[in-house]
Amino acid sequence: MMTEPTTEFDLYADDYDAACAQGLAATGEDTEYFARGRVRWVASRLARHAARPRSVLDFGCGTGSATPHLVEELGVERVLGVDVSPKSLEVARRNHGGGRSEFRLLGESGPEGEFDLAYTNGVFHHVPVAERARAVEYVFRALRPGGLYAFWENSPWNPGTRFVMSRCPFDQDAVMLSPPEARTLLRGGGFEVLGTDFLFIFPSSLRFLRWLEPHFARVPLGGQYLILCRKA
Repeated sequence: MMTEPTTEFDLYADDYDAACAQGLAATGEDTEYFARGRVRWVASRLARHAARPRSVLDFGCGTGSATPHLVEELGVERVLGVDVSPKSLEVARRNHGGGRSEFRLLGESGPEGEFDLAYTNGVFHHVPVAERARAVEYVFRALRPGGLYAFWENSPWNPGTRFVMSRCPFDQDAVMLSPPEARTLLRGGGFEVLGTDFLFIFPSSLRFLRWLEPHFARVPLGGQYLILCRKA
């Protein structure tokens, strides 16, 4: 189990979006734009594999900002968000709890073979390198056989991403991982990698070019990358 200190994200729990906005200001977009875009992209990739998940584990859910998008875009029946920050989970329960969603502390008993899909965004650059394999193991155990894992991370190859992270107060000590490093980590945890996509190339000032982004998804230009993989 991860043992990352929780105090930093506890401090930002109540104004997490404001802290993110500080970094994202250069893109001209807010957190909602990226949260929605990531889940919509996952939905398009799941459709290619004829996958219709009914349950999702949001690993490192933070304040639960992905929850409404996972419910609305994927049409799932259940979202379980887990995180190491108790205060972030309090905000998640207050804003997104009930109905199809619930939130638990990562240190509580973990799910075993329950979920069709796992989802992670920007979590692993905060996980100590020595503990990343155990984090992948947690996700692997939570998925049913054949379950899918949508693994989003910030691309260290994109200078805009590095600039955004340099302005984000809780990313100062982040240790980024490249797509090859992430694929090696996931394969080492028993996952079969199905593909890697790059998203978020153009800032708001160049939004008229965004229709091109799907055509460049396999080119390492985007600010974030998605590795879609499957529990073998």
